[in-house]
Amino acid sequence: MTGPGRGRVLVIGIGNGWRGDDAAGLAVARRLRAAVPPGVEVLEHAGEPVSLIDAWPAADAVYLADAVSSGGEPGTVYRFDATGQPLGARFARRGTHAFGVADTVELARALRRLPRRIVVYGIEGASFAAGASLSPPVRRAVRTVSARLLAELPGPATRTVLGPPDSPGPATRTVLGLPDSPGPATPPPPCPPDSPGPAAPPSLAR
Repeated sequence: MTGPGRGRVLVIGIGNGWRGDDAAGLAVARRLRAAVPPGVEVLEHAGEPVSLIDAWPAADAVYLADAVSSGGEPGTVYRFDATGQPLGARFARRGTHAFGVADTVELARALRRLPRRIVVYGIEGASFAAGASLSPPVRRAVRTVSARLLAELPGPATRTVLGPPDSPGPATRTVLGLPDSPGPATPPPPCPPDSPGPAAPPSLAR
């Protein structure tokens, strides 16, 4: 990518704040907003993923966070680098949208409107019931994804990711690699401790 947008980095949380664990991507965006390095923009996206194509045309790197529903263990974190290869059919089935993130990425690739780098984080949801809040395993996964994204973004963080401590529970399971040939599950590193200060804003509504 060339032009004035070169070097722009976006973190986009996708979801519906009124459908339980579908709000996971929004929760990640809200936790990161005050902590990302300078030059990184955090957006919340409550619409269908296909409209993301109009949100990232000037971006050099894009990181997406979204809830998925694949029948896996709730709270499992999936990370895929879609820069050079399609996400594939397995990830397409993980989305919670009619036209999912995988479809959007491949449409943007076909239209030559894909950022130079695009990384997708998915959080396996447990419940997508209207009016429900995030389930405990998804709350823990939100913390894990927030910490991993903060470590992956270019530049030093401005502060530790904020938020109230989550209830005790098992470590979040993470699956790395492409969806059609996932790497071995690896336990995530501990999330950084919360720093003193006000809690992050509460948990995108379509």
